[in-house]
Amino acid sequence: MRSWVSSSTSSNCEFLRMASIVLKRRSGNLRQVSSNKYRPVSAAALTVALCVSSLALASCSKSSSDPKPSVSASSTPASASASAEASSSPTKKLTMVTNLDQIKVSGEDGKAPKVDGAWPLAIAKTESKVLKEGKGEKVDKNATIKVNYVGVNGRTGKEFDSSYKRGAAATFPLAQVVPGFAKGLAGKHQGDRVLIMLPGSDGYDSQGGSPQAGIMKGDSLIFVVDIVGLPLSKATGESVKPAAGLPAVKEVQGAPAVTIGKAVKPNKLVVQPLIKGKGPAVAANDAIDVKYRTYAWSSGKLIEDGYSGEPVTGSMSSAIPGWKKGLTGQTVGSRVMLIVPPADAYPSGSTNPLVKKGETLVYVIDILSAQKES
Repeated sequence: MRSWVSSSTSSNCEFLRMASIVLKRRSGNLRQVSSNKYRPVSAAALTVALCVSSLALASCSKSSSDPKPSVSASSTPASASASAEASSSPTKKLTMVTNLDQIKVSGEDGKAPKVDGAWPLAIAKTESKVLKEGKGEKVDKNATIKVNYVGVNGRTGKEFDSSYKRGAAATFPLAQVVPGFAKGLAGKHQGDRVLIMLPGSDGYDSQGGSPQAGIMKGDSLIFVVDIVGLPLSKATGESVKPAAGLPAVKEVQGAPAVTIGKAVKPNKLVVQPLIKGKGPAVAANDAIDVKYRTYAWSSGKLIEDGYSGEPVTGSMSSAIPGWKKGLTGQTVGSRVMLIVPPADAYPSGSTNPLVKKGETLVYVIDILSAQKES
C-alpha cells in the first residue's frame, strides 16, 4: 500500500494465494498490516489484481515453483483419501472422520483456538459445524469476508497458519478461496465460530499440495474460523449534495473520479460526505476496511488508486491526522471526500506515495467496515 506510512514489503506475488510470507503493508494514510501465510485463497484473479495494483504491493516477483492452489474438476474425495493414507506414517493408521465431534476445539471466544484430534485424520467430503453462533448478517456464497482463523493439517495435527498469531484478520472474497473453505462458510453468520474439515480435493490437491506449508497432496485440512465481519464492496447509502465550490466527484467505470476544476484550494481540512452509509460510526481507534483514491491538488492527477484489488485494512490509531479527523464519526457505508492540507498529511512531502512538499491532497474514501482493534 503506497498511501500509508511507509513502503510495503512482500514476497512472491504468485505465492499470495498460499504463501509462507507475512505481508506488511504501510502507507501514509493508515498503517496496514495484512498477511497471506497459507491463506486459503486460490483464484488467479486475486494474484493478478494484487500484482498490478499500485496500492497492494511495492514490488512483485514471480516463482514458477510456488503453488497456485486452484481446484481441479477431476479431484475426488476417494482419491484424496487414498493419497492421504499413502502419505501418512506407516506406524499410525489413518482415521476417517465421520463426525466433526471427533475434533476437539478449545479456547476463549475471539481468541486463538486450540485444535486436538487422534491424528492422523482425513475426511471424505467437506463438513462444517458452528461452534458458537453469531447474530450478524448471513454469509452469501459470493460475499467478501473478514475472518480470523487457524489452519491445522489433519495428517500431522500441526498448525500451518494462524491469523491470530499474526495479529491481523484477513479479508478476501469467498469466490477466491479453495472450495472447502467457501463451502464451510457460505450460509453461516457474522459472529459465528465455525469448524471446517475439508479433503485434499477441496483444498490444494490440484497443485500437488504445498511442501512449504507441510501440506502433501491428499492431506485433509481443518480450519477454525471466526467470522469477524462482512465488508461492503463499495459505499452504499443515501447520496449527499456537496457544498458549492468543491472539486467534482463522479463515477467512472465503477470508481470515483475527482476533477479539481475551478475549486479554490482551502487552507484547512475539508470533510464532505458524498454518500451517507447506514452502518455504525467509525471510532478513533477502530480497524477499518476502505477503498480510496488520492489526487494531488496542484496537478489534479490521481496518485493512488485503492479501488483496484481488495479493500485495504488499516488502523485508525496510526492514520495521518487528516484521516483521523475526517473519518472519525463517519458511518460504515459512507463515501467521504477529504481535502487535506499539508500539515494534516505530508508536511515535508513523501516518496511513497510521491507527494511534493506543501501539497494539498484530495481523498475519496469508501468506508466498508469498522471494528474495534483487538
